[in-house]
Amino acid sequence: ARCFDPIYVTILWRSLVLAFNTTVLVILLGYPLAYFIARAHPKKRNLYLFMVLIPLWTNFVIRVYAWMMLLRKEGGINIALGWFANLLGIPFQPLEMLYTPGAVLVGMVYEFLPFMILPIFTSLEKIDNSLYEAAADLGANAIRTFLRVTLPLSMPGVVAGTILVFIPVMGTFIVSDILGGRQVILVGNLIQRQFLDARDPTFGSAASLILMVMTLIVTYFYTRRFGFGEEIVAV
Repeated sequence: ARCFDPIYVTILWRSLVLAFNTTVLVILLGYPLAYFIARAHPKKRNLYLFMVLIPLWTNFVIRVYAWMMLLRKEGGINIALGWFANLLGIPFQPLEMLYTPGAVLVGMVYEFLPFMILPIFTSLEKIDNSLYEAAADLGANAIRTFLRVTLPLSMPGVVAGTILVFIPVMGTFIVSDILGGRQVILVGNLIQRQFLDARDPTFGSAASLILMVMTLIVTYFYTRRFGFGEEIVAV
């Protein structure tokens, strides 16, 4: 009952919205990258995949701290913006990007982008080139070929990537702790603090159960609509 207090419902809703926004942005960024890699020359394809996987060799927390260094007032992004502003003769004040919901969203997108690229790439790579030739013979232009051939056949990868991104984002707390400065509280942060700070494992367990049930409900309706995504096995 305590979990449904308005303050905790707000945290649950914020987590759901963040997971949805992260998933949408990751699809918008990951699909073109996966398509580019899948259509590249086989020799270059391996290099591009290697570049996608390189960040995963570094510890998750270290990658988040790297974004902290970029987003702070004296960080690389503000330095670059200040340089361009001076070049154009425009007055510039360093932007407050760190410890904001936007910083948390950027960190989430960066951390989980590879988990969207890889399953989509696997689906796109499996598409037979003869299908594109058949579409061209039947008079389909590039846009129609993409909408009628490429997109439907790559949907298992999109579904798999969505599951691989949405579920972890719902429960993560490291990104919001570091880039949000403990000001952007998600359900993962709530659960963590109940066990480590508030010493209230009963409430923490209840919140964990509600998070799990809520995630399962969303995943159930999504997979009923689009399927489970065969590329999860491949990843």
